[in-house]
Amino acid sequence: MDLTASSPRPIVSPCIKVCAVDGQSGYCLGCRRTLPEIASWARKSDDERSAILAELPSRPVPMISLVAGQA
Repeated sequence: MDLTASSPRPIVSPCIKVCAVDGQSGYCLGCRRTLPEIASWARKSDDERSAILAELPSRPVPMISLVAGQA
């Protein structure tokens, strides 16, 4: 029996390969996650990942991202 066909895919990382952390906010300039969130992403459950993803739009955009045109 092949269980992979019925298994849901894990929630993918929001990383956009713009990896630098803003010193003031502590958020990544690309994905707005914190370093602990980034480091533990692979170990988090889908529920934990969903909760983080739900928070990202409400997190402030670091000013450097606005200047660089990333936001």
